[in-house]
Amino acid sequence: MSDAARIAVLASGGGSNFQALVDRFRPVADREIVGVIASREGAGVLERARRAGVASAVPPAGAAVAPAGAAGGEMTTFLLRTLDEWRSDIVVLAGYMKLVPEPLVRAYRGRILNIHPALLPSFGGRGMYGARVHRAVIEAGVRITGATVHFVDEAYDRGPILCQWPVPVLAGDTPEAVAARVLAVEHRILPAAVEALASGAVRLEAERRVRWVREWFDTETFTNREG
Repeated sequence: MSDAARIAVLASGGGSNFQALVDRFRPVADREIVGVIASREGAGVLERARRAGVASAVPPAGAAVAPAGAAGGEMTTFLLRTLDEWRSDIVVLAGYMKLVPEPLVRAYRGRILNIHPALLPSFGGRGMYGARVHRAVIEAGVRITGATVHFVDEAYDRGPILCQWPVPVLAGDTPEAVAARVLAVEHRILPAAVEALASGAVRLEAERRVRWVREWFDTETFTNREG
């Protein structure tokens, strides 16, 4: 994937990672954030989308996902239809806390990314999101946590890992302190990973193998973004 890329975002919360993507790609002629799907009305990401002039959508109230292995379901239909209407090339989960329906994973396999606030495969899986992750990290006594960008498959936080960035856990840290440190890294690593996928610098191959073009690392720069 090396031509123009249309990037859609799924989010559940305040949308700071969505904002990091907007900030990264707004000046780039052949990269466009085409829309954001919020998991609920009132999510802060919707206001960020409004200010950025980016399309947004919210699933109908009570929309359900079909059981595993079954086709259809209101949520699946809504997500696929909306992403198709936006002509999405890449889908990014930026703080999206729901399991992605299997038909959506199949439709965008190798083109759908998620960011997780820990170094997978540790501290991942169902129910591991937000402060729960950082609390578990502190309780486990580890000294290194971080952020992981991975390709999305049919299970929570199980997909092939694209890249990771370590973050120290300091003596006396609270979950809030760790969260802030990890979030600052997320704002840097997620846009870089999306650009790598869009430019063809990384791709998902058969048997869940992630293949990088080594030269990409020589050209990428990381800019710090607070908040």
